[in-house]
Amino acid sequence: MFEKVLIANRGEIALRIHRACHEMGIATVAVHSTADRDAKHVLLADESVCIGPPAAAQSYLNVPSIMAAAEITGADAVHPGYGFLSENARFAEIVQSHGLTFIGPSPDHIRLMGDKITAKVAVKEAGIPVVPGSVGEINDPEDAIAIAKDIGFPLLVKAASGGGGRGMKLARKEDELIQAVQTARAEAAAAFGDGTVYLERYLEQPRHIEVQVIADSHGNVVHLGERDCSLQRRNQKVLEEAPSPALDQAGREEIGQIVRKAISKIGYLGVGTVEFLYEDGKFYFIEMNTRLQVEHPVTEMVTGVDLVREQIAIAAGEKLSFTQDDVRFNGCAIECRINAEHPRTFVPSPGKVREFHPPGGLGVRLDSAVYSGYSIPPYYDSLIGKLIVHGACREDALRRLSRSLDELVVTGIETTLPLFQDLLKNPDFQKGDYHIHWLEEWLAKHDS
Repeated sequence: MFEKVLIANRGEIALRIHRACHEMGIATVAVHSTADRDAKHVLLADESVCIGPPAAAQSYLNVPSIMAAAEITGADAVHPGYGFLSENARFAEIVQSHGLTFIGPSPDHIRLMGDKITAKVAVKEAGIPVVPGSVGEINDPEDAIAIAKDIGFPLLVKAASGGGGRGMKLARKEDELIQAVQTARAEAAAAFGDGTVYLERYLEQPRHIEVQVIADSHGNVVHLGERDCSLQRRNQKVLEEAPSPALDQAGREEIGQIVRKAISKIGYLGVGTVEFLYEDGKFYFIEMNTRLQVEHPVTEMVTGVDLVREQIAIAAGEKLSFTQDDVRFNGCAIECRINAEHPRTFVPSPGKVREFHPPGGLGVRLDSAVYSGYSIPPYYDSLIGKLIVHGACREDALRRLSRSLDELVVTGIETTLPLFQDLLKNPDFQKGDYHIHWLEEWLAKHDS
């Protein structure tokens, strides 16, 4: 097992990794920008190293500074968390070239799945169903028109690299397609340094359902069920739950086994999430995230599996501590992403937190690095915490979530807490009757 892990991240995920390491008897090194010197994970880590000024490009994305911090502290592994360098294959290679362990999949798998075109080809060959679309990248708008005549409209033009909805444009008819290709390509090039785009059939009202998998170096692969991430705004997840209200046990087991066999076939190592659109009883692959997900606590709550602990142990060469037959799904879990944003305009609201009081009680978990008196910097993602609740059934979880939202106190900044309090009153959401466009439609009606 590792003796010391450097955590190449910040915020609640850095704190989550620190906690798992300490429970395993592993020392931690926190790296931080000058803006994060008072961050909770920095205060709690065994050692900390400042790696640059506030801008992420000069700190959390500064590979030479991170590697220097690992060297001077004697770390023997690096955990990238999510975001930043977590899906950067070159960073994983550099970590390994310095004789350290990268706590994640191989650089080859990161690279394979980081390009949505090659990922789609790979998973299709492994037996996973995919959305109808172009075989490869679109080099010319005229090629897009020819493909569109075969696939049919509406179509989604998507960036091969990156995510978060950038480089993604909808075309409902031919005269919109050329502009969509040009705009998506320019947006992708600006956001990811890669203007490669491809086409997929646009599904009108699908669910966004993802399957959590974990695989060790001894040939063991396990799926941990699905999460429903259909409540989204601008293609960004807002709330996640498990199990999905849209699936029955047969559908759940079928897609789980399909993913499990495919992950085994490609020889994947570590934790990963295979994401699908689900409509009319059919699953369509959209991407695979080769890292820990923001919403991993939802799976932990319904399975009792510590994903971060397993991830670290697997990277150290150990076997999974359980088999597929050991996995039991218990009740329902729901996660709300609490952001430092105005609850309606979604304008970021950095600043000093005057009061912070977390909710408590049975089945309530709050993953957050915020504390009273902490100043939220304006330089990074606005996520300040994740409220996760667990209940014996979905109705119990919803009641517990409502109570917990009312208990959670954050003053001094704007947060999205009121958004979730309003959302819980909606009959469609209460019934689990929603899709990936539902939240934006609801917000438009709510604010009109």
